[in-house]
Amino acid sequence: MKTPRTIEIIGGGVAGLSLGLALRRHDVPVTLYEAGDYPRHRVCGEFISGLDESTEEQLGLRKFLTDAKPHRAVTYHLRDRPLRPFALPATALGISRHTFDARLAGAFVAAGGDLRTGTRIPEDDRPPGRVMAVGRNRSGPFWIGLKIHIHGLVLDNDFEVHLGDRAYLGLSRVENGAVNLCGIFGRRPISARGANLIPAYLEACGLHQLAERVRSAATDPSTFCVTAASLGDRHVAEPDRVRIGDACATIPPFTGNGLAMAFQGAALAVEPLRAYAWHESEWDESAQVIAVTQRRRFRRRLLLASVLHPFFLVAWRQRLLAELVGSGLVPFRTLYSALH
Repeated sequence: MKTPRTIEIIGGGVAGLSLGLALRRHDVPVTLYEAGDYPRHRVCGEFISGLDESTEEQLGLRKFLTDAKPHRAVTYHLRDRPLRPFALPATALGISRHTFDARLAGAFVAAGGDLRTGTRIPEDDRPPGRVMAVGRNRSGPFWIGLKIHIHGLVLDNDFEVHLGDRAYLGLSRVENGAVNLCGIFGRRPISARGANLIPAYLEACGLHQLAERVRSAATDPSTFCVTAASLGDRHVAEPDRVRIGDACATIPPFTGNGLAMAFQGAALAVEPLRAYAWHESEWDESAQVIAVTQRRRFRRRLLLASVLHPFFLVAWRQRLLAELVGSGLVPFRTLYSALH
């Protein structure tokens, strides 16, 4: 029997870790390189919406999500005005990346995976067997992504979405009883620093009541994160290499589908990579299969999300969206299905 080829994964987010763990179940040797360490907080909605049972089963995710908070309904807010609530067509899950990534990393190592944290690999190198699971370099415009956990904050629904002036954000509970606040904001000349950026940006974008709610609750400064935020991709990346997760494509955050899409991309790559590792196919063949299946799976939702995204950022489009939501004319279930 031939010795299996090693798969290298660059990037230890949920896509890279879940792929590595699934490959180890097929006895594929996997080396995963991650620039950071675990546990860590990340700018993320920590809201898993649209995760299908087949992907969950193929990646073996269920045991890592047993304490995730179920979310069944969402309320939108325009500035400080709540709009008509919606029931989600399928239950979403709330779990912190601090907990979830560390669980996946521990399971990957326990399964015999070679995890090398604090290690950066040049992205220009493209040897056979290497999978990119780190975000793509993009040209602007970049917005600001802010995230923090808050204790003692009462929500008016499982999930709140707030639309502000060149900003929107989500609030949802995670497994430790905290509420995760995560949003994207247009850049502004704000002098606040650290966790104080959160209420300062909320005030600046017209979310005065939410800013007061945040100030009145107990924020956890250790969970505060800031990053340059992408507004999402219109298409999947060029198939010049095997890419999964954000390296393949990011969907606009308003969909809540980013984490589920990362898992789905990882699941699509498992069988072609297993076949390559066990000498049942060559690298170019496996890479092509992954690229084709990802494009087929993601292209419609990416295009639709890019068309809808301005309604969450531009003032007059936000008002139009609010009127449609308030009138009940938004085909919520149809849009949800198309975006997931």
